[in-house]
Amino acid sequence: MTAFSDQVTIAKPKEEVFTFLTSFDNATTIMPNVVKNEILTEGPFGVGTRFKETRLIRGREASSEIEVTEYEPNEKFSVRSELEGLATLYHYKLKSTETGGTEVTFECEINASSLKMKLIKPLFKRIMKKEDGDHVRRMKEAMEEENSEKS
Repeated sequence: MTAFSDQVTIAKPKEEVFTFLTSFDNATTIMPNVVKNEILTEGPFGVGTRFKETRLIRGREASSEIEVTEYEPNEKFSVRSELEGLATLYHYKLKSTETGGTEVTFECEINASSLKMKLIKPLFKRIMKKEDGDHVRRMKEAMEEENSEKS
């Protein structure tokens, strides 16, 4: 079940948006709490790619391992992380628009595997939404700002 979602249209071609979105270097631009990403696997980005994401939360660094679970180049991908029985899945879908832009749909799922985590889930959902709920909007701003700086 979707915990929260967002959708934006970016005035860039789908291939460019997908490349930006799947580049580890851009995480700190679109998710301000992310301070570092460390790739844990070799090879190109795809199913099975794992990375360690470090965030600054209330003045302390916290890391989690994230894995790409679905990948279709320039169309969609999903990533998953799990912490003590609380699994978070981020799903991204891209669709070309008639004007040459890209519609990006983002959905977050949060699944709890224990009673304790089911009780914590609403709080975790609020925190995640506050931190990441508008990251595709920040991506839109960053990518389109790039256009206006070149003009």
